[in-house]
Amino acid sequence: MSYKPLPERLRPQNLDEFIGQKHLVGENAILRKMVESGNIQSIILWGPPGVGKTTLSKIIAGKLDRAFYSLSAVSSGVKDVREVIEKSKKIQLFQKPNPLLFIDEIHRFSKSQQDSLLGAVEQGLITLIGATTENPSFEVISPLLSRCQVYVLEHLNKEDLDILLNRALTIDKRLKEREIEVKEKNALFLHSGGDARKLLNILEIITNANSDEKLVITNELVNSVLQQNTAIYDKKGELHYDIVSALIKSIRGSDPNATVYWLARMLEGGEDIKFIARRLIISASEDIGLANPNALLLANNCFDAIKNIGMPEARIILSQTAIYLATSPKSNSAYLAIDEALALVKKTGNLPIPLHLRNSPTKLMKELGYGKGYKYSHSFSNNFVEQQYLPDEIIKTELYKPQNNPTENKVKKLMEFFWKK
Repeated sequence: MSYKPLPERLRPQNLDEFIGQKHLVGENAILRKMVESGNIQSIILWGPPGVGKTTLSKIIAGKLDRAFYSLSAVSSGVKDVREVIEKSKKIQLFQKPNPLLFIDEIHRFSKSQQDSLLGAVEQGLITLIGATTENPSFEVISPLLSRCQVYVLEHLNKEDLDILLNRALTIDKRLKEREIEVKEKNALFLHSGGDARKLLNILEIITNANSDEKLVITNELVNSVLQQNTAIYDKKGELHYDIVSALIKSIRGSDPNATVYWLARMLEGGEDIKFIARRLIISASEDIGLANPNALLLANNCFDAIKNIGMPEARIILSQTAIYLATSPKSNSAYLAIDEALALVKKTGNLPIPLHLRNSPTKLMKELGYGKGYKYSHSFSNNFVEQQYLPDEIIKTELYKPQNNPTENKVKKLMEFFWKK
C-alpha cells in the first residue's frame, strides 16, 4: 500500500506548527502580521531547498481562505499562467478576494512567461507567491520584482532541526509505533545541512533500512545507511549546494582535476548553467581577486557566452573558465578588505569627511571650507601626492593588505614607494 513520505506527513498546517524562519513568522514578525491581518501583497520567498517556501505559501492560502493555484516553473508555460488568470477573473465577478498563485522555482520562468504574469499582478487579479533558490534580482524581471516584496528564508539551525526531529518521533503515526532512541544527532544534522525535508528523508531512510524491534540511531549508523543509499538520498538533487561548495573549494585549493570533476557532476545533474557561471564570477573575485584581475573578466565573459550558446557547447566554456580559475594564483585580499571596512563602518558610524575631500559646488560650501586645500594628484609627479583621505578618527587604519603573489607584490612596492611605509 502506498503512503505519503515523512516530509509530507509532517507538513505544518499553520504558522504555530511552522519550524524556523522566526524573523519572518515568529511572534510580531513581519510576514506573520501580514497574514494575520489578511492583507498580503505579492511576495517572493528566496532561500535554499527544504526551508519551508512551499509550506509557507500553503499556510498563507489556508489562513486567508482564498482560492489557491499552484504551478511549477519546470513543467508550466504561458498557457497555464493564462488559464489561472482567466479563472481569477471569473472569481472576481463574484466579488471574492483575488486568488493566490504559487509558482515554485519561479527563477526558471522565461522572460515571456514572467511578462504574462505582470499584467495580472499589476491589476490585482492575482496575488503572486513565488519561490526561488536563486537571487531574484538576477532571475526575475525588474517590473515584476518591483511589485513583489522579497523575503529571505534561512537554513534551519540546530535548535530548529532538534524540534523537527522530536516532532517526527512523537507525532508521526508510523514512527510512534517504533521504539526509536536517538543516541547521537550530529550526523543527522550534518547531513541535513539545515534542510528540513532532507532531515526527514534521512530519518525515513534509516527507519526503513532497519527492522529491529528497537532502533538506536548513532552517527555511525547514519553514515553507514546513507553510504548505501546515496542514489535514494540524492534522487531530487538535494546535494545541489554541497556540490557547488565542493566546486568552489576545489578552485580555491588550486586543484583543476577536482574542479572539472565537480563541474561535470553539476552538469550531469542538470544544474542551471547560469547558476554555475555566477558562482565562477564570485570565485574569480573572492578567491583569485587581485592576484589575477583577468580572472574576473574571463568569468564575466563566460557568463555572457553560455547564455548565448547554451548546452551542450556551454560545457566547454564553463570547463575552460573553471580550470583557468583553479590554476590561477590566489588572493582574498579584496574580500578581506571590504569585510573589514564594513565592520569598521558599523563600529564607528558616520565619521565626518575631511573638509578638503568634500564637494564644493556652491559659494556657501566654499566659504565653509569645503574642498579647501585639496591637492589634485595628476598635478604632481607620478600622479601622486601624499595627503589625508581617511577621517581623523581612523587615519592610521590599514584595511587592504597585499598578499604574496606576483601582481600584489608589485602593488605593495608601488604603495610603499608612494606612502613610504
